[in-house]
Amino acid sequence: MFFDYHIHSNFSSDCKTDMNDTIKRAIELGIYEICFTDHVDYDYPDLSIDFDIDLDKYFEKLDNLALKYQDKISIKKGIEMGLQPHIIQKCNESISSYPFDFVICSIHSAEKKDLYNGDIFKGISQKEGYEKYYLDVLNIVKNFDNYSVLGHLDIIKRYGNFESFLDDSNFTDLIEEILKNIISRGKGIEVNTSGFRYGLNSASPTVEVLKLYKNLGGEIITTGSDSHTPDNLCYKFDYIYELLKSVGFNYITTFDKMNPKFIKIS
Repeated sequence: MFFDYHIHSNFSSDCKTDMNDTIKRAIELGIYEICFTDHVDYDYPDLSIDFDIDLDKYFEKLDNLALKYQDKISIKKGIEMGLQPHIIQKCNESISSYPFDFVICSIHSAEKKDLYNGDIFKGISQKEGYEKYYLDVLNIVKNFDNYSVLGHLDIIKRYGNFESFLDDSNFTDLIEEILKNIISRGKGIEVNTSGFRYGLNSASPTVEVLKLYKNLGGEIITTGSDSHTPDNLCYKFDYIYELLKSVGFNYITTFDKMNPKFIKIS
C-alpha cells in the first residue's frame, strides 16, 4: 500500500498536468492515498517564473475532487512551501489561513540566490555553495514551525553542473544539527524519489542520512515522488519501502489536518 505525498499539478508554474489525470492514474495503480503539494515560493529569485497559487481556487478544486473520487481514493490537501529566512512570517500567515493536511518545507534558494540555475555557486566553490545551502536550511528549521516535513534535504546536489556531487560526510555536523532541530520540534523528513530521475542514483536524502535520522530518534517520514506527470507517481516506491525497512523504519507517515498518522510498512 503506497502513499504519495509529493505531487504537483498545473497549479504549480512548472507543471502542466491536470489533477484529474493524476488522480485517474493513481486509481489505476491502486494507490490508497495521495496528497497534492503544489509550489508556493514567495520572492523567488528567478523573476521569470511565478511560484504563487490562488489558494482559494486551489482548495475549491481539491474539495471538489476529493468528493468526486471519495469512493476510489483518498485525496489530501498539501502545499510545498518554498522557505527563505526573510519570508518566514509571510509563509506562516499563508499556511495558517487555510486548512492544510500537510505542508512540505522546501528550500529552493539560499542567501536569496537560486539553486536551480546555479546562482548560489557563482564566485565560490562547490563545497562553499553546499555549506551556504545547509546553513540556510538550519536557520529555517530553527525559526519556522508551521510545517509537516522537510523536503528533499540534499537537493543542492542536483545543481551547479559539477562533474559529481559532494558526499554527505563533508557536511555531517550541519546535517546532524538540522535533523536534531527537526526531531526536537516534532517534525519529519520526506524520502523524495525524484533523485533517481535527476541522475543522483539515490532518493533524497541518501540512505546515510536516513540512517542518521533514525539513529537520532527520527520517526516521522513520508514518501513522495515529486511527480509532475502521472507516469512518475510512486516512482520506485517498492524499492524505497524496502529500503526504509532495512534502515529500521517500521512505519511511514501520512497526515490529516496537520496531524501525523503512522502506517505500518507491509
